[in-house]
Amino acid sequence: MAEARTEPRRPLPEVTELTEPFWQAAGEGRLVMQRCRACGELVWCPRPSCVECGGEELEWDALSGRGTVYSFTVIRQLAGRGARAFEKDIPYVIAWVDLEEGPRFYTNIVQCPVDDVEIGMEVEVVFDPAGDGISLPKFKPR
Repeated sequence: MAEARTEPRRPLPEVTELTEPFWQAAGEGRLVMQRCRACGELVWCPRPSCVECGGEELEWDALSGRGTVYSFTVIRQLAGRGARAFEKDIPYVIAWVDLEEGPRFYTNIVQCPVDDVEIGMEVEVVFDPAGDGISLPKFKPR
């Protein structure tokens, strides 16, 4: 008897006490980042202190969700067993997006043919429910 083949499960981000406000907001369809109360800089990725001034008073700030593609690559084939969970998505785009507020965000470009993605393309955030209450911020053309 042949064994039933199960779909590989996609890895999900680990939600910690530090990152929980980010994932909570994403689940509500909002993009947020920490902002330092001392110097005003946005802090990405979530951390306990500001990378600019070392300040430890950080608050979560809502962002516009708009940005511009800085760089990207198209994934057209699997690279190792760990990537099998993404096989159905091939081809897909991984990109660095410069957010209007300044930080650069690593993400996927979606709702766009991969051959139409361009550096400098204006994009906006969309949220992709990924399971276990996690919604992943991805970007689509504006």
